[in-house]
Amino acid sequence: MQNQDSRDIEEQNVPLLQVKSISEPQEKKTLIQKAISQTFQSTAHLANLLPTGSVLAFQLLSPIFTNQGKCDSMSRSLTSGLVILCGLSCFCLSFTDSFKDKKGNICYGFATFHGLWVIDGSATLPPEEAANYRLKFIDFMHAFMSIMVFAAVALFDQNVVSCFYPQPSDETQEILTSLPVGIGVVCSMLFIVFPTQRHGIGFPLTVN
Repeated sequence: MQNQDSRDIEEQNVPLLQVKSISEPQEKKTLIQKAISQTFQSTAHLANLLPTGSVLAFQLLSPIFTNQGKCDSMSRSLTSGLVILCGLSCFCLSFTDSFKDKKGNICYGFATFHGLWVIDGSATLPPEEAANYRLKFIDFMHAFMSIMVFAAVALFDQNVVSCFYPQPSDETQEILTSLPVGIGVVCSMLFIVFPTQRHGIGFPLTVN
């Protein structure tokens, strides 16, 4: 009878131990999945504030240039060049704008202090209309914010982070985790408070 009672007690205790050992990894896995999902959502949201071509080029080339995050000196140089070029592209494209010519074709140009310089020279704007495309202070503000947002997108890329910081310390890891989130929140609010009326290269166009 004693042996039978001891077996019953063991059978009752074993399932409890098994449930505990299974639930903890599942909980950790769920937290990791949530963190990854939030990272992708944050990256996608920030990418909407940048020129499509620059972001697409960066996302396509970063895994190749970084060798999936396992960088040597050459890969690190290529990755640095990619980040700089894409950042400059986001900065310069912030000064572009578009309009429709008499045939309804979309024409792109760079905003200047005198109006709009059409890239291909296929169309010209009357002086009174060109005045609406002049450079303003908000254009420089948006260009600076575009670089900051792109830096946040680059920091969200684990291949880039692993390339430059293969074994970061705890403090560095905290900075790499919190800095892009902070930049994204601040710049997103500024983009909402100070919206741009330009529809440049890589940005969505309106019906009008």
